[in-house]
Amino acid sequence: MIRENLENIQKKIEAAAKKSGRSASDIMLLGVTKTIDIERIKELLSLGIKDIGENKVQELTSKYEVIGEGANWHLIGHLQTNKVKYMIDKVKMIHSVDSMKLAVEIDKKSSEKNKITNILVEVNVGGEESKFGIKPEDTVAFVQDLSRLKNVKVKGLMTVAPFVEDSEKNRESFRHMQKLFIDIKAKSIDNISMEFLSMGMSNDFEVAIEEGSNIVRVGTAIFGERDYL
Repeated sequence: MIRENLENIQKKIEAAAKKSGRSASDIMLLGVTKTIDIERIKELLSLGIKDIGENKVQELTSKYEVIGEGANWHLIGHLQTNKVKYMIDKVKMIHSVDSMKLAVEIDKKSSEKNKITNILVEVNVGGEESKFGIKPEDTVAFVQDLSRLKNVKVKGLMTVAPFVEDSEKNRESFRHMQKLFIDIKAKSIDNISMEFLSMGMSNDFEVAIEEGSNIVRVGTAIFGERDYL
């Protein structure tokens, strides 16, 4: 099932990328493995998907103990400052930075390990109270503040768009994110590298790619509906 689902997703990524004047190789497919067991993660890795996204620190840590550097680990969920120390040695990128307090802690723990930690700034593009993220209008100033940190490298932006049945309803949000991404890139701020625009999940990744996303976070469409019991 995973192989068939993955092939279907990759075809959709290729078609959406073509619409935006790019190729499938320009898009990172991040396999979201929240609640997914080790054997199925290993199967996904064997099929060539090496970038794995986890929402929770504890779950990422326990899976890292088994799989280790066989995957490129990404923390895509909310990160509390007291758990930063567990992530610095393990992740390729932290996708969910939305406060200076968190960024400063990442910088501090990275400095202690003599590392540079790659991060994405999380933007709450839909203005939803239930979601984390910086307001779109505050993002430029926030990025400028982050540029002063020595052991943190901003690599782009991330958003979790509103969940909608019709993915077209998120097109405007994705367009807004792409404009913000381009505007920040044009400012050429020191220590800021606008490489990645992470937006789009199982239900809307095609529209996200059409509007400029180059990281899509896909779990359900790969593994099927999750069993949270």
